[in-house]
Amino acid sequence: MSPTTSTVVGVFEHVDTTVRALEELRTKGYHDLTVYTPVPIHEIEDVLERDRPVSRVRLFTLVGGLLGIVSAFTLTIWTSLTWGLVTGGKYLQLTPSGISGSSIPPFVIIAFEMMVLFGGIATLLGLVTLARLPKLRPSPWFDPRFTNDRFGVAVHCPPERAASVREILQRAGAEEVRP
Repeated sequence: MSPTTSTVVGVFEHVDTTVRALEELRTKGYHDLTVYTPVPIHEIEDVLERDRPVSRVRLFTLVGGLLGIVSAFTLTIWTSLTWGLVTGGKYLQLTPSGISGSSIPPFVIIAFEMMVLFGGIATLLGLVTLARLPKLRPSPWFDPRFTNDRFGVAVHCPPERAASVREILQRAGAEEVRP
């Protein structure tokens, strides 16, 4: 939130009025919204997720998985070459054209496991990084009623558009609108 941003919060009693307000706000061009609900509501999620770009967490997973495969093959091949381990009934040999021997297939199992491990860890790190977790301070717009029986819509907009947002929220059926 930049210092030139104003936030208007609307408190709603019903899901349908909250969805109506979100639809109206989206059609008017307001996309920087924070919604507070006591329970997950699919209708609200559908409105918020519409036209949202695909998450970048999957790139973390891809990079982690590829790093896991490369590190697993590097580790297993290096170990076999250094200590002369017999894997799959054959020695692994270095030749001028590369690594020879038919003992590579057993290494695929380790590569798969390392891919899953590194991909999982990278996914967790990507999620934490992109979600900016942990959030040590509560949102200043949060109201304890949002955990009980009310729905909240916080709209972050330029100060000159705050009056328009207040009007949209009141027309949609907000029982309380505050700056």
